[in-house]
Amino acid sequence: MSSRSRRRRALAVAPTATCPCGEPATYADGCGRLHAGAAAATPAELMRSRYAAFVVRDRDHLLRTWSSAQRPGRLDFDDALRWTGLEILGSTGGTAFHSTGTVEFRAHFEYRGVAGVHQENSLFVREDGRWVYDRAIEPGE
Repeated sequence: MSSRSRRRRALAVAPTATCPCGEPATYADGCGRLHAGAAAATPAELMRSRYAAFVVRDRDHLLRTWSSAQRPGRLDFDDALRWTGLEILGSTGGTAFHSTGTVEFRAHFEYRGVAGVHQENSLFVREDGRWVYDRAIEPGE
């Protein structure tokens, strides 16, 4: 990947635009709040904001909401990859009374014009009182 695409800033999203996560809200009222630093109330809300961050290439939000134990030292975006939709399939835990939660999802994408789907069951944990993405849960785990 070229240094130009690695250094590219997040894509500009109009506050009144429909939120990329698929919820019926504007970006400002939806994931934009979390991208600006607000805490997610649930792992599912954080999952939606992380998907939207991949859409708009908000590297800071993605790294900030990754658990300290699993956070990569660097995150690059591929110019040939375009995220096209998100489905939340289910979730467990993740209430105010839990310290962990899971979210199973399908993220649809196009890579070099070919449609694909990434399906994952993700583990979320609390760090300093805030939900963060920890890792993908392996089947049978």
